Amino acid sequence: MSEYVFRVHKKFVPRLTYRWEGCLELISSDGRVVKVEIPGSIIQWLKRGEEVKLVVTSELKDLFTRDDSFELYRRYGGEWIKVWPVFSKVYELPRHDPLTGRVVYRYRVLAREAITKEDYEAIVELEQYHYASKKEVVAIWRCPKCGSYKESNVPPKCDKCGVEMTLTWIKGSLPASRFLILELLDRQPFEPRVLGYVRIDPPIPLMSRRVVTPDGKVVVERHIREKVFPEDWFVPTFWPEYLLKRLRRRLKQLAAKYGRRLARAMLSDMVRKLAIARCNTAAARIARVVIHPDYRGDGLGVLAVKACIEWVRERRVPEMKREKHLIETIAQMARYNPFFEKAGFKFVWETASGRPVLYYPLTPLGKEYLDRFLASDEYAKKHGGVLYRPKFTAVEKLKGPIVFSNITKVYSNVLDMSKLPKELQDVLKSFGVERRIVQKYVLRDVNLEIYPGEIVVVIGLSGAGKTTLLRMIVGSALKLQDERYQPTSGIVKVPENTKLAALIPGELEPKFGEESLLEHLYGKTKDEVLAVEVLNICGLSDAVFYRAKFSELSTGQKERAKIASLLAERPNLVVIDEFTAHLDSVTAQRIARKIAEVCRRAGITLVVSTNRPEVIKTLNPDKVLYVGYGSVIVKRGEEILRELGLVSEEKRQ
Repeated sequence: MSEYVFRVHKKFVPRLTYRWEGCLELISSDGRVVKVEIPGSIIQWLKRGEEVKLVVTSELKDLFTRDDSFELYRRYGGEWIKVWPVFSKVYELPRHDPLTGRVVYRYRVLAREAITKEDYEAIVELEQYHYASKKEVVAIWRCPKCGSYKESNVPPKCDKCGVEMTLTWIKGSLPASRFLILELLDRQPFEPRVLGYVRIDPPIPLMSRRVVTPDGKVVVERHIREKVFPEDWFVPTFWPEYLLKRLRRRLKQLAAKYGRRLARAMLSDMVRKLAIARCNTAAARIARVVIHPDYRGDGLGVLAVKACIEWVRERRVPEMKREKHLIETIAQMARYNPFFEKAGFKFVWETASGRPVLYYPLTPLGKEYLDRFLASDEYAKKHGGVLYRPKFTAVEKLKGPIVFSNITKVYSNVLDMSKLPKELQDVLKSFGVERRIVQKYVLRDVNLEIYPGEIVVVIGLSGAGKTTLLRMIVGSALKLQDERYQPTSGIVKVPENTKLAALIPGELEPKFGEESLLEHLYGKTKDEVLAVEVLNICGLSDAVFYRAKFSELSTGQKERAKIASLLAERPNLVVIDEFTAHLDSVTAQRIARKIAEVCRRAGITLVVSTNRPEVIKTLNPDKVLYVGYGSVIVKRGEEILRELGLVSEEKRQ
């Protein structure tokens, strides 16, 4: 490894594609000029004339491209801060059975800074899951041939030229924004390359907090941040609007000549560069965390935030200058999803507009200031730094077991061909079939007990009697007189405090109308936080799903919505036939793990039928009921997992 010290001589940063394109020209003390190609999103933070260090594994040459092996550091405050290659780290996220701690599947994720056009196109695709609607697009594209612009959520072609357009802007982001993406490693062909991203910005310029006094009066306390932490931790931040106000005389002159709109455009590029050059804080802000909807509720949001914490601590992004003491975030969704708090963030206050503010201390000094505030502030002492408190708490457990006593169920069917056409009657007669009564024992003298809080899986061949066994439980709990739900002989006893929620496709299902999913869940829970929590549990962790109607969902999403509707009733007994039948293997495992976790934590007895080994493994049932030829064999869950070869830890398939 050879080290060379240069100074920044020139910067080449494309105006529209700067996030992934750029070139830095360096000059040594003896006049040697070297160029390095790195993204403009990094180059823009370097100043002309500042000292940088180039570390190479081979001999020094005139041009280093991204494919070359080299490192670049900037000198700030007597320290060398790494600029290139960008932050990149592989994380493993095992998903455990909450009962045994056994790994049921795992993710391998590469967290790294976005540096390619494809990275940012993936960010655009994910961004529309964050807040886009039919009336809103999240990106602006430009034709490289004719220069025309177009808004779109997917890479468009130019209407005039027919060529692929280039991404130029992601709405809502700042020129100062840096992006960390999560790439899924060892993925299946049908899985996305980028699972999510985190956007890092400088701190917002000003912050006030809203408090409610004991007498109910709302008071706004200005500049709250600077009363808790050192003021210079947050200034100078990226604040082009402030600089534009300072240039109002120049703006007025240009407006008189070119008009106000054109004058602002003429000044904006200069102001942006000036604002970035001035920005130098000891704090960073997580402005956005977006995880692909199909992978939410499985710990990836927490992983993304933890990776971002390491990124900020190590590289001091976005500016790459001062040591960072804090990361702040202002997130309304933190009321409904605790992934920031699970990553170690502490709730401090609400902004003047009522949005929650949370902080993560990166240094002992940052922790000292944060702890002092939480311990001394009269309002902070009440919440103790905690914002989210789970609403799906324990239910009243069944007061006793579900008991099958000598249950027999016989199905009879009359085969009568008298009404069939003669040619079809002749076919059946050739097989010796004319008129016959077929009687079949589906269940015969079944005796078993299901205890409060158990997770029970019913397995068996198609037509073996799995659904019939579940019907016996449902019929007893709901006191149904329908013959399908009554045994031929024997009795099923359920505890008197049974509160059942059941899903037997085509027979017993939640009823949805034209209301949104969120409205449907809120109608059952009467609590908006609990409604969102239940949707998240069932893998519908996206505002697009919250506001969707049941009829607008895919088949798999409808199944998840039905399960969410069951849980919203806060039952102590849940019965589901054909559990996760319409979900792919990966999604089925995620939903099974969450449902099992919630049921064990809340004390819910869960009885489901499924033949899917990966789902059985993930549920880790207390017992399994083998149904077939009228008999029911009861086995312990561990015994079944051994028989299926699912005991050992396995990597996620």
